Amino acid sequence: MTQNVTQWLDEIKVLKQQLAEAQREREEAYASAVNWQRLYETEAQQRRMEAAIAKQTIEALQQEVQTLKGYPFSQSISISDTNLNRIQAMVESLNTPVELKSHLVQALAECDRLMQALQTEQANHAQTRKSLTTALGDAIDALSKKAGEK
Repeated sequence: MTQNVTQWLDEIKVLKQQLAEAQREREEAYASAVNWQRLYETEAQQRRMEAAIAKQTIEALQQEVQTLKGYPFSQSISISDTNLNRIQAMVESLNTPVELKSHLVQALAECDRLMQALQTEQANHAQTRKSLTTALGDAIDALSKKAGEK
């Protein structure tokens, strides 16, 4: 009987060791799962931020496109072949989007300046025409009075 008890005690000891090993493996698996979940959540958060930034960038670029579409460019402007070749060469020499944006900003600023100058010139022309029409009307009235006095 002692041999049976010893055998059973040995078996209990082995089972306890197996149970301890299984519990340790379970804890390691839980720790690994927690670690993977944390990594997944971090990655998901980064992807959400990148998606939000990309969405904002797309919206800004769409707004810029809409602004440029609404810009009062004249389709009737003719460009000589020499000027067209010069412009194409200049655009091809730009290496980065920053340089391209810089030149675009300069071109749009120049376009705005020229548009303002044209509007000023048109306003001055209208004022001159009005003044000359008034002066011509006054001269005709004065001539009519002189002709009526004679």
